Amino acid sequence: MTHSRAVRWTTTAALAVTILIIVTGGVVRVTGSGLGCPTWPRCTDDSFTSATVDTGVHGAIEFGNRMLTTVICLAVGAVIIACLLQRPRHRALLWSGWGQFLGVLLNAVVGGITVLTGLNPYVVAAHFIAAIALLVSATVSYDIAHRSVVPAPAPATRRLARWLVAVTGVVVVVGTVVTGAGPHPGDSASVHRIPVDWTLVTVVHGVAAVLALVLAALVVVVARRAGDALVARRAGILLALFAAQAALGLYQSLDGLPGLAVVLHLGGAALTAAGATRVLLAARSTTVDRARQAALAV
Repeated sequence: MTHSRAVRWTTTAALAVTILIIVTGGVVRVTGSGLGCPTWPRCTDDSFTSATVDTGVHGAIEFGNRMLTTVICLAVGAVIIACLLQRPRHRALLWSGWGQFLGVLLNAVVGGITVLTGLNPYVVAAHFIAAIALLVSATVSYDIAHRSVVPAPAPATRRLARWLVAVTGVVVVVGTVVTGAGPHPGDSASVHRIPVDWTLVTVVHGVAAVLALVLAALVVVVARRAGDALVARRAGILLALFAAQAALGLYQSLDGLPGLAVVLHLGGAALTAAGATRVLLAARSTTVDRARQAALAV
């Protein structure tokens, strides 16, 4: 196996595991297992594992989610090692790998604070945003590792892609407020919620999501007209993801937020964040000749 192939495989694995831990975090929330391990970094005062009578199934779910952090550490470590062994070494790819490492550390710390503060909704929101930041970093690494040289996109395509990413970020942030103000606090006990009108903030979230969907459609149209095939293809995938998210969100609101739908919606949020990042990365692509490639290498 060549080093370049190792880079592609490791970045793919790191991206997949990052999406997985976001989804399992949703499982922790909807099952009320957020305090299944009531302390941190230990699961209980006496043990690092959840193998006690007191923690039960909630402890097992929370502990399993924590163990995925170890898997992510291994995956990100493999990315960094593969990047260091690659010849010629790609500077941007190596930096993005270290960015993932810092993202894992940040998520571990914020996750610990989440438990120690008894699932404070503001800290929970910060934890999810930190997870999305880690996902963006993993997406950048994946994109660089699998990148092909394409012509520089048109200015209009680049501008719309930037707006699309900005609005997608707003959708994610407002979504954390919806979660922090609404049901599924993450534990069966009484947990403080964000004191805002849940219905109102849900409407704001929905409007922002519709705007993101419209922008994705515009990117598809403008990119196709400009001949920016890669941007158009990625924006088309993102458009389909936004449409699925909108349908799922509408179903949740009409059916009382069933747990499975919430988990699927969180998984969709991860996919849309990664998808929007890939659209932006495609819109930033330029034609790179051999001399430029040599200058990028270390």
